[in-house]
Amino acid sequence: MIAYLATAIVAYLIGSFPSGYFAGRCCGVDLQKAGSGNIGATNALRVLGKKWGYAVFAADAFKGALAVCSGYTLAGVWKGPLPVHVAVMAAFFAIIGHSFPVWLGFKGGKGIATSAGIMLTLFPGAVFVSGLFIWLVLFFTTRFVSVASLGSAVTLPSAALALYFFGSPDSWFFGRCDPVLVLISGLMSALAIWRHKDNIKRLLAGTEKRFERKPRS
Repeated sequence: MIAYLATAIVAYLIGSFPSGYFAGRCCGVDLQKAGSGNIGATNALRVLGKKWGYAVFAADAFKGALAVCSGYTLAGVWKGPLPVHVAVMAAFFAIIGHSFPVWLGFKGGKGIATSAGIMLTLFPGAVFVSGLFIWLVLFFTTRFVSVASLGSAVTLPSAALALYFFGSPDSWFFGRCDPVLVLISGLMSALAIWRHKDNIKRLLAGTEKRFERKPRS
C-alpha cells in the first residue's frame, strides 16, 4: 500500500507540472485566457507558435514517461507489488495531475501528449505506433486536432486488447498486454474522450476550428 500511495502522490505531482502555463508566461501570455483557454500543446502551438508548442508537447509527453519510470522505481524500492501494476497507477495519476493540476484550480490540459509519453514507456511498441499512425492519418486528412486525438484515444484500448489476445510474451513490439494494461488503456481513452466533450459538441455543430497552416512570409 505504501508503494501505491507514494506512486500516486509522486505521479500526480509530476503530471500536474503546468508546462503550457509556464511557456505562456515566458512569452508574456496567459494561456488560460488566450485561444481556447487550454494549457495543452495544441493551444500553445496556436497561440505561441511552433517552437513553444512543440516544446510544450515534448514536456508534457516527458511527464508521462517520467511518471511511469518513477512507478517502476518505487516498485523496486518496496519490492512488494508487481512493477507493472505500480507503473499503471503512476500512469493514471500522471494524467489526472495533468488534467486537474492543483496549482491552476484543477484546470489543466486534455492529456493527449502525456498519454503519448505513457504509451511509449508503458505499453508494447505496437500500441504507441498504432496510436501515432491513426493520429497522423486523421490529422492530415481532416486538419482537426480533436478528431486526430479522439481517434488515437480509441486506438489505445483497441490495440492493447488485441495484444492481450494475440501478443507474444517474447516480443517488445508485439508484446502481450497484461489485463491491468488493458484496463488502464480503457480508462485513459475514456478520460481523453470526456475531456474532449466540448470539441465533440463543436464538431457536431460544425463550429470546430481546423488547424490551418500559416502562409510563409
